[in-house]
Amino acid sequence: MKKLIKGIVGILAIAFTGAAMAALSPEEVVRLTTEKVLERVRNEEAVLKADTSKLYDLVNEVIIPHFDFQKSSQLVLGKYWRQASDDQRTRFTAAFKQLLVRTYANALFQYVDETITYKPTQASADGKVVVVPTQIEKPGGEPIPVNYRMQQKDGEWKCHDVFVNGISLVVTYRDSFASEIGQSSIDALIDHMENHNSDLASNTVINTSGQAP
Repeated sequence: MKKLIKGIVGILAIAFTGAAMAALSPEEVVRLTTEKVLERVRNEEAVLKADTSKLYDLVNEVIIPHFDFQKSSQLVLGKYWRQASDDQRTRFTAAFKQLLVRTYANALFQYVDETITYKPTQASADGKVVVVPTQIEKPGGEPIPVNYRMQQKDGEWKCHDVFVNGISLVVTYRDSFASEIGQSSIDALIDHMENHNSDLASNTVINTSGQAP
């Protein structure tokens, strides 16, 4: 799962205003914001590596406002979302968002020098859901396909799932979380996620080796 997240993080970021995003197509959103986040990481690499709080701030700035974590959380929990209380839903969504922020931050530096190519956008029959296909070009290796599933919310195109080499982020987490809930409970899963997030937050060393933290 961590390898999947690291594949995603290279080009998952949105950093423009809502008004600007609403005027752009999904493909333009992905292309322009990819360039923005990679430029920020390259220009601020030394500062970001030296201060994890600034790194987390960057991830929060460029990803969180335009990623639909509520929809992702609902999809990830699946049938358990319907069973969860409002408090459990709120706690899970916050913990899931923080989990991805911490993991993205740890992996940001692995993909700053890669070349990204963009493919034509694919839309559902009603046009409400689109997939923006991209590829991370790896020197001396096979390109990595990374596809973004997006939907409009409040007039903006927002991402709620990402596929790396055909593997869905949502499905990957859903299978893992469903197994843990089946063995314990939703509350136990949330407690585990919150504790894991606290452990990641206390680790001030940025891992740039390409290995999972």
